[in-house]
Amino acid sequence: MAVELKIRSLHADEIECRVGSIGEKGISLLLYKNARVDQAILDEVFGIYGWQRSHMMIGNSLYCTVSIWDPEKKTWISKQDVGTTGDFEKEKSAASDSFKRACVNLGIGRELYTAPFIFIPASKVVVTEKDQKKVVKDSFSVSAITISADKVITGISVINQKKAEVFRWGNLNAAEKNNGDANEEWQELYRELERTKVPEEQILKRYGVKSLSELDEVSRKRALNGLKRTKSAA
Repeated sequence: MAVELKIRSLHADEIECRVGSIGEKGISLLLYKNARVDQAILDEVFGIYGWQRSHMMIGNSLYCTVSIWDPEKKTWISKQDVGTTGDFEKEKSAASDSFKRACVNLGIGRELYTAPFIFIPASKVVVTEKDQKKVVKDSFSVSAITISADKVITGISVINQKKAEVFRWGNLNAAEKNNGDANEEWQELYRELERTKVPEEQILKRYGVKSLSELDEVSRKRALNGLKRTKSAA
């Protein structure tokens, strides 16, 4: 069996949304994975001793080689790719990017290349200006996703930081069946915040997180129950 077929598809909470473009009618989003997700999946599938990575310069470019151990053939199977640099910490950026690209060659996150065009209309997003540049104030995440056996995205839902759906495409029945209860609890949490006027920062400080989206299931339920016991704001 080919090694890449052993690697599962990404889960919704392992996918990042970043702004691709900003226009008068709305914005577009791109889907990404980060290096921590790649490392976690490699550990999960092959074990911490079942894979390795190395970097080397070829010309002026940094390449990463990711190797996984094939126990049947008793040999390492390697995939290599080159990285590009960002605006800051260029060496670290190139190392991370080359690693993520090499992992795509192994099959991790390859389904992201099948994503539909994600467009969010201006009515569903807040855009401001900073240093004479348009900036999106909202943050976005994938709330549900369905991926076929051959790693093609067949359905996706994107929400903003308030858990309101801003984009929906394809068939999501199976994914939403699993996520429906949690999504309703998130909506209820935001309704209770609005009712009580409790500052969001108070919840963040209490549970030691930087954003409400970082709350785990237990913390979310505790925060919701606490808000339900709080009187409505005058």
